[in-house]
Amino acid sequence: MLTDYSRIVVAYDHSALSKKALKMAMNLAKQDKIIELYVVMVQQPLRPAPYSYGYVYVSAQEAQREEIQAIRKDLEEELNSLQNKTGTVLLEGNPGQMIVDYVRQNDADLVVMGSRGLSGLKELFLGSVSHYVVQKATCPVLIVK
Repeated sequence: MLTDYSRIVVAYDHSALSKKALKMAMNLAKQDKIIELYVVMVQQPLRPAPYSYGYVYVSAQEAQREEIQAIRKDLEEELNSLQNKTGTVLLEGNPGQMIVDYVRQNDADLVVMGSRGLSGLKELFLGSVSHYVVQKATCPVLIVK
């Protein structure tokens, strides 16, 4: 039994490493039915380009919402295979900060996340979001690579 962790949070951005982190967290949760598993996705607000028209901006927002809802539906179907209490959470804002705030407010015992996400910039050791979460989280963070 994995009794040290009763509430696990997975930071998910649909990247290959976040998918791997989700699988790992699901395997951890399967060890004990009392473990709760929450998948947190953070949407960064779109900012309209100074030269864009309102319609283009609204259209991009709608496309982003539709894509996120499709991903969320797939996640919920995958989580249904667990007997544990699960949930998906969609937040909006700065990813690192939103994940840390969610962990703190919901008394998470463990965060599982990929070492890098969808960012185009390659960091030397960790991605900027995972680095931020490791430094600021109030609980252990398991980094998947």
